[in-house]
Amino acid sequence: MWVVALVSSLALLLLVLVDSFETILLPRRVTHRFRFARFYYRNSWKIWRAAGLGIRAGKRREAFLSVFGPLSLVGLFATWAVGLIVGFALLQWSLGTALRAPEARIEFRTYLYLSGTTFFTLGLGDVTPGAPLGRTLTVVESGLGFFFLAVVVGYLPVLYQAFSGREQTISLLDARAGSPPSAGECLLRLARSANLAAIDPVLVEWERWAAELLESHLSFPVLSYYRSQHDNQSWLAALTAILDTCAILMVEIKNANLYQAQLTFAMARHAAVDLALVLKTPPTPGGPDRLPPDRRQELVQVLRRAGLEVLDRSEIEAKLAGLRGLYEPFLFALAHRFLFEVPPIIGTHDAVDNWQTSAWMRRTPGFGHLHTFAGRDDHF
Repeated sequence: MWVVALVSSLALLLLVLVDSFETILLPRRVTHRFRFARFYYRNSWKIWRAAGLGIRAGKRREAFLSVFGPLSLVGLFATWAVGLIVGFALLQWSLGTALRAPEARIEFRTYLYLSGTTFFTLGLGDVTPGAPLGRTLTVVESGLGFFFLAVVVGYLPVLYQAFSGREQTISLLDARAGSPPSAGECLLRLARSANLAAIDPVLVEWERWAAELLESHLSFPVLSYYRSQHDNQSWLAALTAILDTCAILMVEIKNANLYQAQLTFAMARHAAVDLALVLKTPPTPGGPDRLPPDRRQELVQVLRRAGLEVLDRSEIEAKLAGLRGLYEPFLFALAHRFLFEVPPIIGTHDAVDNWQTSAWMRRTPGFGHLHTFAGRDDHF
């Protein structure tokens, strides 16, 4: 019996230590098949997602889903701590460590109490080991507990710094591409500036944002579950708008900076594909057509009226469909997993940017929202 307990305790301690190391300290994707953190998130998200589907789509569902990311992180830390405490208690019990305790009969719960007070470095002294090996294990657990708590405390600022960096560029898309962002609205607002080259620094910024999104979400996959500040924004919607805009610039817009559009497209698609891979989300082919012929003609006409030189040939349509086929299946799969909305290529006419309105305007009589962007009403 003690042999089984010894092996089980060592296996439990090894599992927790390896999993926490790979999740917090290892800054690259883990390729082996079983990971406790992956198993934990996959199954807990299934339960949370199913509960979210029972709530009508809207602000309440988004508020409910937004809790999962931070709460799951607390749950994972608590699970690791309990695993280490139980593992050391089981190890001390299997070795038959002699204890000095107020109880006349030493049971497993006494070892569990000793392990808990040691791990959290309470130092109460009412239960102490009497053998050298037991005292050594107590020192090891105490140091491990202190190190574990220090790593967790240092992990959170890094995680939230990555989240903040992600959200900054998403917020910048509000005035540039609408809410939710769309390629059509982005190009239309670009046309209003009468300066096609104005998109180049934006494309550079988006390329860097896509690279940072990939790096941060591979290192901290839990960030994928963190929702944006506004219900009509998300990292997936921003990535979709970037890919759509680059695809249209590459094949539809004359005199566009083809090289920079290709670079941004490549980086954004790389992010979409690798995130789907690391999250074990296979692509979903055959999704809804986001740009049927009538909507594409509407896009072409509106952009021409705004001043852009738009190519309109049959081979152009085929090239655009081919580019969309490189990334849309991955976006559809990720949207289904996280209950995100894939934004349209052409935004709706009644969509209002987040900067144009606020809760104060909706609640206070006499206040409304700004109906147009830059005084123009020719948006989608």
